[in-house]
Amino acid sequence: MKILRHLPWKKASHGAPSDRWLVGIVLSLSLFGVLMVYDSSVAIAIRDFGNQYYYAREQLKWLGIGILAMVVLSRINYHKWYALALPALLGTMGLLMAVFLPGLGVRALGANRWLNFGVFVFQPAELAKLVLVIYLAAWFSAREKGRFKAFLLLTGIIFGLIILEPDLGTGIIIVTTALIMYFLSGAPFKHFALLVPLVAIGVTLLAISSPYRFKRLTTFLNPESDPLGASYQIRQVLLSLGSGGLTGIGIGKSRQKYEYLPEANTDSIFAIIGEETGYIGALLVIGAFACLVWRGFRVAARAPDPFGKLLAGGITSWIGVQSFLNIGANVAIIPLTGIPLPFISYGGSSFVILLAATGIMMNVSRQSNV
Repeated sequence: MKILRHLPWKKASHGAPSDRWLVGIVLSLSLFGVLMVYDSSVAIAIRDFGNQYYYAREQLKWLGIGILAMVVLSRINYHKWYALALPALLGTMGLLMAVFLPGLGVRALGANRWLNFGVFVFQPAELAKLVLVIYLAAWFSAREKGRFKAFLLLTGIIFGLIILEPDLGTGIIIVTTALIMYFLSGAPFKHFALLVPLVAIGVTLLAISSPYRFKRLTTFLNPESDPLGASYQIRQVLLSLGSGGLTGIGIGKSRQKYEYLPEANTDSIFAIIGEETGYIGALLVIGAFACLVWRGFRVAARAPDPFGKLLAGGITSWIGVQSFLNIGANVAIIPLTGIPLPFISYGGSSFVILLAATGIMMNVSRQSNV
């Protein structure tokens, strides 16, 4: 931790306001998300719980917890995360392994992705996204030769633990974010010339090695195959988007949410947005994410030290990659990945941790010249 002495903390402006555009976009997306979670989940909430407000109420609760976490973390000097990076990484790796422990891990839909702590259920893979960003930012903020193999080993271990769950979509987000951060740290281009094809080949092999993932890949290449089976979800997604037209059929008027479209309040929520608000509404949502990524990289560019630059750049990259994968899958330019749309899809672990990460980025902006 010798680098701690060399970071220019004392030059930071602790009293500067956070990036208001960044905060405004995140809060707008989050509030819109609560509305769309309610809208898209009415049918399944009544079916499963007899209460049409169940999912919206839960999402609103997580929004409150997430905003509290965002406010608290926005006031904590982001440099404190430097010393906590290694313990947090080791703890998170322990949680990723704990999902397989009987009595603590929760198995659902053929996957071990959750931990049951009694009062709440938690998904460690969501925490791994943030913790790996913090650790890589701390590691890469110091110049070091010969860390290429160590970087591959660390990323491979985290990726492997997540693939065991299995959760290929989250694994892709983590690997892609780690590669972007490695690039932002000034790594030589020849490493990317080697890594990009290796990662592409590896992901393809993982996709074809699993019957479930292989079906998703083949249905992406040929959506007309197996219309009532493997192709059903993507066909319903495209039907939902197509029926929205230019201006949509109106908020609350979706037909696909009535159990025609699988995962309408999570993976496929963007399709409901497109159906109800049309091309214009979908484009506004994409524009909001584009502005969020722009503001995030703006914070990174103006951060007072390498740790802040990599921290803000890593969080922004993670949000941008996840948004692209979700929206890209919903408009059929990439295979379905089964990951949530940041700040909008239903899900407590993802929502709270994304808002917490925003709080860290807000603190970076407070100590910058943004």
